[in-house]
Formats: sequence, structure tokens, C-alpha cells
Amino acid sequence: MATPPPYPVPPLDSARRLEWAHLPPMLRADVERRLGSPVVDAHSIEAGFTPGMASVLTCADGSRHFVKAASHRAQRTFAASYAEEVRHLRTLPPTAPAPALQWVDDDGEWIVFSTEHVEAVPVARPWTRETLDACLDALAVVAARFTPAPAAMGLPSFVDETASWPRAWDALRPPVHPERRAEARDLATRAAELLAGDCLVHGDVRADNVVMDRTGRALLCDWNWPATGPAWLDSWMLLVQAWGDGVDVDAVVASRPLLQEAPDEAVDSLLALMAGYFLRAGCESVPPNSPHVRDHQHWTGTVCWLWLAERRRW
Repeated sequence: MATPPPYPVPPLDSARRLEWAHLPPMLRADVERRLGSPVVDAHSIEAGFTPGMASVLTCADGSRHFVKAASHRAQRTFAASYAEEVRHLRTLPPTAPAPALQWVDDDGEWIVFSTEHVEAVPVARPWTRETLDACLDALAVVAARFTPAPAAMGLPSFVDETASWPRAWDALRPPVHPERRAEARDLATRAAELLAGDCLVHGDVRADNVVMDRTGRALLCDWNWPATGPAWLDSWMLLVQAWGDGVDVDAVVASRPLLQEAPDEAVDSLLALMAGYFLRAGCESVPPNSPHVRDHQHWTGTVCWLWLAERRRW
């Protein structure tokens, strides 16, 4: 069995973010009016891969607030991503294990919004069984409460959102026999039939998109790409990182009925889909405002490929 390479990204120092001090003075004043007290301290969250502001703001009255901001002009793509996140948070049910949306300001120049501040710590890498179980518990809650997904969220399907991903294999030449590459592409193409479902799917559960509160409960953040799919989909996508970090995922699967629901062929299709997409994305040029994103993508694609090869006995 091939051993996955170590995760190459500093997990809590991967972003190059806009900070509170970089916001225009009038915008900072508007935010402080929203918060009801002057900001006396700002702690930038440096996990993740986007350059928009994501900071915990402490006010003179002792209150703390989690605030994101991006410029529609200078950070168009990321401002649009924040707008999508806001759109989904507005319709995300309050019983979801996620920090709730507090307020939004979008004047066409800047988008700024706040979500509930939670006394929490980020998930550290490498993954441990304890943190993995907490995240899987949260995903089990989502699967139980939101199958089917809330109609008010108006979500696309995961299948539709990833319909172009199998084509990534056409541009890849991994160091394997061409026959295996063709098999992987065929498996990825079968995602259209194997990964259909009506559960609410987060679609991007990673260590930097989860925080652990004081009770050890995991909260899912960054709801940019929710969709509908199988109830087990997020949990198996999360296992990719854990498998790459050396966690005994066979033992995890044996203890989790939700994970056991996934047909083997569907899991292999998911791994083939992810492997092609992330290996291809990892070959793109490195954006200066996100220097670690290609390393993250290439590592994820490599882990998916190695795990798929192990499962298929290639």
C-alpha cells in the first residue's frame, strides 16, 4: 500500500487575509455602529484559502463578534462567495450545527456580515479520532434532521454541481497504466447515478471549516456550497482527509451506521470524482493571495487516488 505524503499546508496559517485595519475608516465605523461598541482588538483567522477578512472582533464593552468582509471591486470572486454564503445562511435552519447569521451589510462596494461568535477552537491537523468523531456526529445530525433538505434553501444537487468534474481526467496523466485512468474516469462519470440524493450536504467540510466548542461539539462553518446528495456524502468526503492523515478509517466506518450505508461502488465513484478534480486543480497556477491552495488541492487529489487504488486493488 502506498503511503500518503504528509499534509503540506500549515493548517492554521494558510490564508493571506484582509484584516480589520485594512478596511476603509467609514466601513469600520459602520461595523462598530452595528456592534454597538468600538472595536478594541481584532484577531484574524488565518486558516483557509481565501483572502477576504475573517476576524474575531472584541469591543470595548467586552462583547466578541465574528465578522467577514470583502470588496466587490478588488476581491470580486471572494465577495461573490461571501454573498453566496450569506444567501445560504439566511435559509439554513436554526437547528443546524452551525453558527447563526447575525446581520449583513452589502452596499455594492463591500459585503460585510457577522455570524454568531462561539467560544471554540479550530480542528488541528493531523486529524485524531476524537476530532473526527465530533465532526461525524455533527454530520449525522444534519443527515437525520435534513433529509430531505429544506425546500426553502433552493439547493442544486451535488451531481449537477460536479457534472464537469469527470472531464478533468481527460487532461491528467497520472503515473499509472492508461487502463486504470480510463477506469477512474468511468467511475467518476457514474457519479451522476451513484451520488444522487435529497439530504442537505455541506459539500466542503474540512478542518478549517469546522470549530469545536467548549463541550467538544463540532460546528460546521463556511456554507458556501451546500447541495443535495446522499446522507453519507459529507462524512465520506471528510474521511479522505483522515485517511490521508493516517487515521484507521476502517474502524471508523465499522462504528458508524451512516458511513456503512454507502455502497462500495458509490464511494469509489466519489473518490474517482474528487481525485480527478483536485489533481487537475492542483496543476493550476498559484494565486498570489492564496499561496497554499494548490498544495492543498494536489494533496487531496493524491490521497483520493491512492485510497481509490487501494480499495480497487489496482
